Amino acid sequence: MVAKPKGKAIRRRHTARNKAAAGALATLVPLGLLRPMLLLYLGALLAAAGIGWMVWRVWRTDRLLRSKDATWRRQEEIAAGQRTLAAIDVMSGTEFEEAVAELCRRDDCTQVRRVGGAGDNGADVLGRLPDGRTMVIQCKRYAPHRTIASREMRDLLGAKVHFAAEVAIFVATTRFSPQAEAFAVDHHILTLHRDFFGLWNNGTPLLSLAAVNGRGQGEARHRARWKQTYSK
Repeated sequence: MVAKPKGKAIRRRHTARNKAAAGALATLVPLGLLRPMLLLYLGALLAAAGIGWMVWRVWRTDRLLRSKDATWRRQEEIAAGQRTLAAIDVMSGTEFEEAVAELCRRDDCTQVRRVGGAGDNGADVLGRLPDGRTMVIQCKRYAPHRTIASREMRDLLGAKVHFAAEVAIFVATTRFSPQAEAFAVDHHILTLHRDFFGLWNNGTPLLSLAAVNGRGQGEARHRARWKQTYSK
């Protein structure tokens, strides 16, 4: 048996290697071309994400500054007694609760927080009076022609028990019925009807109004003017 020449075998092996190398090169060349394009797209994506993040930061900072400015202006208005009852009357119930909480803070009450809403157990604002006593406040931003009934006063008394508060305060933008006022006096509830709330809103300290609690809601002439002004 005659052996094949070694030279031909070597040449065939070299040819096979060259073909394999050429095939690998043909595969790698497109990948090499694609890599810069992928890097370009990735860079553009990262740049867009960075710009988006910066825009979000600027927007969020602007919102925070506007919120702080609005809060500061509102507190300044409260401190100066410049907010009118007409401005109070157009507030939502939640805004009125916030306004009452701000008035409490103005008068050096501490740990003040609004808790009104679904499942509030009859309380809208909780906190401590300047003398340290715990308080629970019920707020009613009713139309001036409406009247607070005694059942709402009983709800506040229940909230006082529930929260183990030492002082219960009912703040309203209207008047209390005679029965509601009598119930409040009997159970030591501080009632701020529209007139007293107006004084508080204009700068009279909260605790100073306790001295006139239960003293009625104006003489007959005042009540007649009230009905004439706020009747439907």
